[in-house]
Amino acid sequence: MKKLLLNNKFILWLIILNALVIFVMSFEGISKPFEIALSIADVLLTLVFVAELYLKTKTRGVRKYLSTAWNKFDFVVISVSFFSIFLYCIDTTTVDLSFVIVLRVARVFKTFRFIEFIPDIGSLLKGIQRAFKSSVLVLISLFVYNFILGVFSCHLFKSVAPEYFGNPMISLYSIFQIFTVEGWYEIPNTIASNSTPALGALATVYFILILVSGGILGLSLVNSIFVDAMIADNNDELEKKVDSLNEKITRLSEQIENLSKQDK
Repeated sequence: MKKLLLNNKFILWLIILNALVIFVMSFEGISKPFEIALSIADVLLTLVFVAELYLKTKTRGVRKYLSTAWNKFDFVVISVSFFSIFLYCIDTTTVDLSFVIVLRVARVFKTFRFIEFIPDIGSLLKGIQRAFKSSVLVLISLFVYNFILGVFSCHLFKSVAPEYFGNPMISLYSIFQIFTVEGWYEIPNTIASNSTPALGALATVYFILILVSGGILGLSLVNSIFVDAMIADNNDELEKKVDSLNEKITRLSEQIENLSKQDK
Protein backbone atom coordinates (compact mmCIF):
# COMPACT_ATOMS: atom_id res chain seq x y z
CA MET A 1 0.00 0.00 0.00
CA LYS A 2 2.85 2.35 0.81
CA LYS A 3 4.41 1.81 -2.63
CA LEU A 4 1.09 2.56 -4.30
CA LEU A 5 0.58 5.82 -2.38
CA LEU A 6 4.08 6.95 -3.34
CA ASN A 7 3.54 6.00 -6.99
CA ASN A 8 2.76 9.11 -9.04
CA LYS A 9 0.95 7.18 -11.80
CA PHE A 10 -1.37 5.55 -9.27
CA ILE A 11 -2.10 8.94 -7.66
CA LEU A 12 -2.79 10.43 -11.10
CA TRP A 13 -5.44 7.79 -11.82
CA LEU A 14 -7.01 8.45 -8.42
CA ILE A 15 -7.14 12.17 -9.20
CA ILE A 16 -8.88 11.44 -12.52
CA LEU A 17 -11.31 9.09 -10.77
CA ASN A 18 -12.02 11.71 -8.10
CA ALA A 19 -12.65 14.35 -10.79
CA LEU A 20 -15.22 12.06 -12.42
CA VAL A 21 -16.90 11.42 -9.07
CA ILE A 22 -17.16 15.15 -8.34
CA PHE A 23 -18.44 15.75 -11.88
CA VAL A 24 -21.25 13.19 -11.53
CA MET A 25 -22.13 14.43 -8.03
CA SER A 26 -22.82 17.89 -9.49
CA PHE A 27 -25.87 16.61 -11.40
CA GLU A 28 -29.33 17.05 -9.92
CA GLY A 29 -31.86 14.25 -9.70
CA ILE A 30 -29.54 11.25 -9.27
CA SER A 31 -30.91 8.41 -7.18
CA LYS A 32 -30.28 8.42 -3.43
CA PRO A 33 -28.32 5.11 -3.31
CA PHE A 34 -26.09 6.28 -6.17
CA GLU A 35 -25.57 9.64 -4.46
CA ILE A 36 -24.55 7.88 -1.23
CA ALA A 37 -22.11 5.64 -3.15
CA LEU A 38 -20.54 8.68 -4.81
CA SER A 39 -20.25 10.47 -1.47
CA ILE A 40 -18.51 7.45 0.09
CA ALA A 41 -16.13 7.28 -2.88
CA ASP A 42 -15.37 10.99 -2.53
CA VAL A 43 -14.59 10.62 1.18
CA LEU A 44 -12.42 7.53 0.63
CA LEU A 45 -10.43 9.22 -2.13
CA THR A 46 -9.91 12.27 0.05
CA LEU A 47 -8.63 10.07 2.88
CA VAL A 48 -6.27 8.32 0.44
CA PHE A 49 -4.83 11.71 -0.55
CA VAL A 50 -4.41 12.60 3.13
CA ALA A 51 -2.62 9.27 3.70
CA GLU A 52 -0.39 10.01 0.70
CA LEU A 53 0.48 13.40 2.21
CA TYR A 54 1.23 11.80 5.57
CA LEU A 55 3.55 9.18 4.03
CA LYS A 56 5.44 11.73 1.97
CA THR A 57 6.02 14.04 4.93
CA LYS A 58 7.02 11.08 7.09
CA THR A 59 9.51 9.59 4.62
CA ARG A 60 11.05 12.87 3.46
CA GLY A 61 10.52 15.08 6.48
CA VAL A 62 8.21 18.09 6.60
CA ARG A 63 10.87 20.68 5.73
CA LYS A 64 12.29 18.71 2.83
CA TYR A 65 8.82 17.90 1.53
CA LEU A 66 7.74 21.54 1.62
CA SER A 67 10.98 22.72 -0.01
CA THR A 68 9.44 22.54 -3.51
CA ALA A 69 6.58 24.66 -4.83
CA TRP A 70 4.57 21.67 -6.09
CA ASN A 71 4.65 19.95 -2.70
CA LYS A 72 3.46 23.17 -1.05
CA PHE A 73 0.67 23.29 -3.62
CA ASP A 74 -0.26 19.65 -2.85
CA PHE A 75 -0.23 20.35 0.88
CA VAL A 76 -2.60 23.31 0.57
CA VAL A 77 -4.97 21.53 -1.84
CA ILE A 78 -5.19 18.36 0.25
CA SER A 79 -5.58 20.32 3.49
CA VAL A 80 -8.40 22.43 2.06
CA SER A 81 -10.19 19.48 0.48
CA PHE A 82 -9.91 17.46 3.71
CA PHE A 83 -12.35 19.81 5.44
CA SER A 84 -14.94 19.05 2.75
CA ILE A 85 -15.43 15.67 4.47
CA PHE A 86 -17.24 17.47 7.27
CA LEU A 87 -19.91 18.45 4.75
CA TYR A 88 -21.51 15.04 5.24
CA CYS A 89 -21.79 15.65 8.99
CA ILE A 90 -23.63 18.96 8.63
CA ASP A 91 -27.39 19.38 8.81
CA THR A 92 -28.12 21.87 6.04
CA THR A 93 -31.42 22.84 7.71
CA THR A 94 -29.70 24.25 10.79
CA VAL A 95 -26.39 25.53 9.40
CA ASP A 96 -25.77 28.67 7.37
CA LEU A 97 -26.00 27.68 3.69
CA SER A 98 -23.02 29.83 2.62
CA PHE A 99 -20.72 27.80 4.87
CA VAL A 100 -22.03 24.56 3.32
CA ILE A 101 -21.40 25.92 -0.18
CA VAL A 102 -17.80 26.76 0.73
CA LEU A 103 -17.24 23.19 1.97
CA ARG A 104 -18.84 21.75 -1.16
CA VAL A 105 -16.63 23.85 -3.44
CA ALA A 106 -13.55 22.77 -1.44
CA ARG A 107 -13.95 19.24 -2.84
CA VAL A 108 -13.16 20.49 -6.32
CA PHE A 109 -9.69 21.66 -5.27
CA LYS A 110 -8.45 18.07 -5.30
CA THR A 111 -8.74 18.07 -9.09
CA PHE A 112 -6.18 20.89 -9.31
CA ARG A 113 -3.49 18.35 -8.43
CA PHE A 114 -3.74 17.08 -12.01
CA ILE A 115 -1.75 20.15 -13.10
CA GLU A 116 1.52 18.89 -11.64
CA PHE A 117 1.41 15.77 -13.84
CA ILE A 118 1.35 17.78 -17.09
CA PRO A 119 4.64 17.15 -18.96
CA ASP A 120 7.15 20.03 -18.67
CA ILE A 121 4.70 22.00 -16.53
CA GLY A 122 7.62 23.68 -14.75
CA SER A 123 8.96 25.13 -17.99
CA LEU A 124 5.46 26.11 -19.04
CA LEU A 125 4.80 28.01 -15.80
CA LYS A 126 8.17 29.75 -16.07
CA GLY A 127 7.22 30.79 -19.60
CA ILE A 128 3.87 32.14 -18.38
CA GLN A 129 5.58 34.04 -15.56
CA ARG A 130 8.09 35.53 -18.00
CA ALA A 131 5.26 36.44 -20.39
CA PHE A 132 3.33 38.26 -17.66
CA LYS A 133 6.41 40.27 -16.73
CA SER A 134 6.97 41.24 -20.36
CA SER A 135 3.37 42.26 -21.01
CA VAL A 136 2.53 43.91 -17.67
CA LEU A 137 3.12 47.47 -18.94
CA VAL A 138 0.91 46.89 -21.98
CA LEU A 139 -1.79 45.39 -19.74
CA ILE A 140 -1.63 48.41 -17.43
CA SER A 141 -1.87 50.74 -20.44
CA LEU A 142 -4.88 48.81 -21.73
CA PHE A 143 -6.51 49.02 -18.28
CA VAL A 144 -5.94 52.79 -18.15
CA TYR A 145 -7.43 53.11 -21.64
CA ASN A 146 -10.41 51.03 -20.50
CA PHE A 147 -10.79 53.25 -17.42
CA ILE A 148 -10.75 56.50 -19.42
CA LEU A 149 -13.24 55.22 -21.97
CA GLY A 150 -15.46 53.77 -19.25
CA VAL A 151 -15.73 57.04 -17.31
CA PHE A 152 -16.14 59.07 -20.51
CA SER A 153 -18.83 56.73 -21.88
CA CYS A 154 -20.63 56.76 -18.54
CA HIS A 155 -21.11 60.54 -18.79
CA LEU A 156 -22.14 60.31 -22.45
CA PHE A 157 -24.66 57.46 -22.36
CA LYS A 158 -25.78 57.18 -18.73
CA SER A 159 -29.30 58.40 -19.44
CA VAL A 160 -29.63 56.68 -22.82
CA ALA A 161 -28.42 53.17 -21.88
CA PRO A 162 -28.32 52.88 -18.06
CA GLU A 163 -28.07 49.07 -18.24
CA TYR A 164 -24.62 49.50 -19.86
CA PHE A 165 -23.45 52.88 -18.53
CA GLY A 166 -25.57 53.54 -15.43
CA ASN A 167 -22.50 53.99 -13.20
CA PRO A 168 -18.72 53.95 -13.74
CA MET A 169 -18.30 50.29 -12.73
CA ILE A 170 -20.98 49.08 -15.14
CA SER A 171 -19.49 51.33 -17.81
CA LEU A 172 -15.99 49.89 -17.28
CA TYR A 173 -17.37 46.37 -17.68
CA SER A 174 -19.26 47.35 -20.85
CA ILE A 175 -16.11 48.81 -22.42
CA PHE A 176 -14.15 45.70 -21.42
CA GLN A 177 -16.87 43.60 -23.05
CA ILE A 178 -16.31 45.54 -26.28
CA PHE A 179 -12.54 44.94 -25.96
CA THR A 180 -13.22 41.20 -25.90
CA VAL A 181 -15.37 41.51 -29.07
CA GLU A 182 -18.26 39.91 -27.20
CA GLY A 183 -21.71 41.22 -28.17
CA TRP A 184 -20.30 44.68 -28.85
CA TYR A 185 -23.02 45.47 -31.43
CA GLU A 186 -25.78 45.19 -28.80
CA ILE A 187 -24.59 48.33 -27.01
CA PRO A 188 -24.75 50.77 -29.97
CA ASN A 189 -28.04 49.16 -31.08
CA THR A 190 -29.52 49.87 -27.63
CA ILE A 191 -28.33 53.48 -27.76
CA ALA A 192 -29.69 53.89 -31.29
CA SER A 193 -33.11 52.56 -30.28
CA ASN A 194 -33.31 54.91 -27.25
CA SER A 195 -32.07 58.09 -28.96
CA THR A 196 -32.15 60.07 -32.18
CA PRO A 197 -30.84 58.57 -35.45
CA ALA A 198 -27.91 61.03 -35.48
CA LEU A 199 -26.80 60.07 -31.96
CA GLY A 200 -27.26 56.40 -32.81
CA ALA A 201 -25.02 56.73 -35.87
CA LEU A 202 -22.36 58.61 -33.90
CA ALA A 203 -22.54 55.97 -31.14
CA THR A 204 -22.00 53.21 -33.71
CA VAL A 205 -18.90 54.92 -35.10
CA TYR A 206 -17.67 55.62 -31.55
CA PHE A 207 -17.91 51.98 -30.48
CA ILE A 208 -16.41 50.70 -33.73
CA LEU A 209 -13.34 52.87 -33.00
CA ILE A 210 -13.20 51.44 -29.46
CA LEU A 211 -13.51 47.91 -30.86
CA VAL A 212 -10.67 48.45 -33.36
CA SER A 213 -8.32 50.30 -30.98
CA GLY A 214 -8.89 48.28 -27.81
CA GLY A 215 -10.27 44.97 -28.97
CA ILE A 216 -8.36 44.27 -32.17
CA LEU A 217 -5.14 46.32 -31.88
CA GLY A 218 -4.79 46.41 -28.07
CA LEU A 219 -5.46 42.75 -27.32
CA SER A 220 -3.51 41.65 -30.38
CA LEU A 221 -0.50 43.57 -29.08
CA VAL A 222 -0.83 41.95 -25.65
CA ASN A 223 -1.16 38.49 -27.22
CA SER A 224 1.87 38.97 -29.47
CA ILE A 225 4.08 40.13 -26.58
CA PHE A 226 2.79 37.33 -24.35
CA VAL A 227 3.41 34.58 -26.91
CA ASP A 228 6.80 35.98 -27.90
CA ALA A 229 7.95 36.01 -24.25
CA MET A 230 6.66 32.46 -23.67
CA ILE A 231 8.68 30.98 -26.54
CA ALA A 232 11.78 33.06 -25.77
CA ASP A 233 13.44 30.06 -24.07
CA ASN A 234 12.97 27.94 -27.17
CA ASN A 235 14.53 30.66 -29.31
CA ASP A 236 17.49 30.94 -26.92
CA GLU A 237 18.12 27.20 -27.10
CA LEU A 238 17.88 27.29 -30.89
CA GLU A 239 20.33 30.20 -31.07
CA LYS A 240 22.77 28.30 -28.84
CA LYS A 241 22.55 25.25 -31.08
CA VAL A 242 23.12 27.38 -34.18
CA ASP A 243 26.13 29.10 -32.56
CA SER A 244 27.55 25.72 -31.55
CA LEU A 245 27.04 24.40 -35.08
CA ASN A 246 28.78 27.48 -36.54
CA GLU A 247 31.76 26.93 -34.22
CA LYS A 248 32.04 23.30 -35.30
CA ILE A 249 31.85 24.28 -38.96
CA THR A 250 34.53 26.94 -38.43
CA ARG A 251 36.85 24.45 -36.68
CA LEU A 252 36.23 21.88 -39.40
CA SER A 253 37.00 24.38 -42.18
CA GLU A 254 40.21 25.38 -40.37
CA GLN A 255 41.28 21.73 -40.11
CA ILE A 256 40.59 21.23 -43.82
CA GLU A 257 42.67 24.31 -44.67
CA ASN A 258 45.54 23.09 -42.50
CA LEU A 259 45.46 19.66 -44.12
CA SER A 260 45.46 21.23 -47.59
CA LYS A 261 48.48 23.38 -46.67
CA GLN A 262 50.34 20.34 -45.34
CA ASP A 263 49.68 18.44 -48.57
CA LYS A 264 51.15 21.29 -50.56
